[in-house]
Order: sequence, then C-alpha cells, then structure tokens
Amino acid sequence: MTNICVYCGSKAGAQPEYVETARLLGQTLAEHGLGLVYGGASVGIMGEVATAALNAGGKVTGIIPRNLLEKEIAHPNLTELIVVESMHERKAKMEAISDGFIALPGGLGTLEEIFEMLTWVQLGLHKKPCGFLNVKGYYDHLVQFLDHTVQEGFVWADQREGILESNSVEQMLQKMKFV
Repeated sequence: MTNICVYCGSKAGAQPEYVETARLLGQTLAEHGLGLVYGGASVGIMGEVATAALNAGGKVTGIIPRNLLEKEIAHPNLTELIVVESMHERKAKMEAISDGFIALPGGLGTLEEIFEMLTWVQLGLHKKPCGFLNVKGYYDHLVQFLDHTVQEGFVWADQREGILESNSVEQMLQKMKFV
C-alpha cells in the first residue's frame, strides 16, 4: 500500500477551512486506497485528518513519542499506533514507511518536519514527493520566500520546482503522481 505522510497542526487553527480540508484529505486518501501516516494525535487537524480517513475505511498509522502518549492525546481508533522514544525517531519512521509528504497548515513542528524531508531530497537521501497544501493562502508567504531563496542563489531552480504546492487535495495528489 502507498502511504502518504501528512504533517499538520495539533490545533484547529483560526479558519474553518483548515479543518474542512484536513477532513477532505483524510477521506480522499482513503477513497484512493492510500494509507495515512501522521503524528498519532487525536487533537487539532491531526485528529481530523485521521478520523476522516478512518471513517472512509482507510488505513491510518500514527507515530507518537512516548511522552505525548503519556499525555493521553493519542488517537484511540487508529489502524496502527507506533510508539517511539523521541521526535527524531518519529520523523525517521515516518520517512521510512511513507511514499510522499504533505504539509497541511500547522505551526513550527509542521514546518520543521516538512523542511527536513525537503532537505533530505536536496541531499539525495530520498526522492519522494513533498508538497504544501495551501489552504486559504496559508502558505502564500512561504511560497514567495521559497522563490526568493532561488533568486538569492541558495536553492537551485530545479530543487524549488520539486517543492509542490496546491490549494486542492485532488490536484496535490495528482502532482505527487498518486492518483
């Protein structure tokens, strides 16, 4: 089974479209027979994407560090919950079992996780597609900044072209070549 790792917020965010899109992504992954890999939590849009995928009959694998499990925020109904000892181990496991990576809106953790995967592409550690689901313009300024990194000579144009972006769930999956 092809697995898509989704990085996203442990909060719902300020716009209802963030939650709506998380639900749509979870449902769409399940409808296309794609497994969801994510951080394992029941809170925020993390919980929404997982619950939607499960409700649509999808396979959902959560990967959660033990300290967060002990705070009782783990989703109780996942297909599989993998408990790890650290955030580093979580990210490595997510990469190992995923075939692509999507960032929904989120905070610093979301950005850190997707940028680590983008860096690994740049370093040749994997060739898996990575993209930003730009819900209601959430990533507009980041997209502009990524273009700026090319203009300023820190990122090659072909590397920048490999950083996918879309405001549509279906279009993102098409760009990633999973549908």
